Amino acid sequence: MSKHYFAIMKTFIIFACFLLISLTTMAQQTMPLYEGVIPGAKPGPDNEVTDHGTDGILRVSKISRPTLTVYLPEKSKTLTTAIIIFPGGGYGINAIGHEGYDVAKWLQKEGIAAFVVKYRIPDTATMDNKEIGPLQDAEQAIFLVRSKAKTFGIDPKKVGVMGFSAGGHLSSTLSTHYRNALINSGKISMRPDFTVLIYPVISFSDSIGHIGSRKNLLGEHPSKEKIDAYSNQLLVDKETPPAFLAHAKDDPINYQNSIVYADALKKYHIPVELMLFEKGGHGFGMHNQASKTQWPDELIKWMKKTLRN
Repeated sequence: MSKHYFAIMKTFIIFACFLLISLTTMAQQTMPLYEGVIPGAKPGPDNEVTDHGTDGILRVSKISRPTLTVYLPEKSKTLTTAIIIFPGGGYGINAIGHEGYDVAKWLQKEGIAAFVVKYRIPDTATMDNKEIGPLQDAEQAIFLVRSKAKTFGIDPKKVGVMGFSAGGHLSSTLSTHYRNALINSGKISMRPDFTVLIYPVISFSDSIGHIGSRKNLLGEHPSKEKIDAYSNQLLVDKETPPAFLAHAKDDPINYQNSIVYADALKKYHIPVELMLFEKGGHGFGMHNQASKTQWPDELIKWMKKTLRN
């Protein structure tokens, strides 16, 4: 074969490798959640800690510099649905592996654009008002996704949020507090188009609420007014987004959290699906080993039915 042929092949291989790297970079990238100043942040060092535990769970703690990791599916002729993911962790950590990155990779394969938020951990040492820090990050995430919808190839009218455990509390907070924006959102709506809540904390009440999450967000002795303000089933109205929920009855985070939110949505005739497992406990991520039926399969069916318009 001629030297000319080998030269052409070498050029082609280099171009193909460059294209593959470029597509991979576009399909998955991590960016700061904010450009410049983080609202309400106190100056100080970055003390973030990442730990891969013996239980296989990837945990990130002491988060003061939030990020957004983007997982884009292959480009299609139609605009893509997007889901912004908030991992759980009791507002003390982000369980960012099995409740974040793993879920995003699955959604990406399903043709859905996924965005994992590594949101700030409430801490008076790093923020002026720890109560609103995570919600600011949630609002900024939906602002960023919608404002860059054209770049990401997504439908700005089909942007949902998904939260696990305390991430479910954050998702339901955004879904019920969206009118009172904590960031400068301009004309971008903070309202999610749908909400996915997996073994969520919804209520901060003494009876069914998760007191650990409440303490980390609101402090040791919050007032009744403050507890009610973050018991999100109490804030549902006719404009609250549709929701899909999944919860195990033997979860230490009382499954009544999911029931009261679903009941509140039904009161206003808002589309909602509640999937209850007899067993499964807490923190099972995408795979409940105690059940033959898995929530990801049911979620896809629900999304096709609910978002078809």
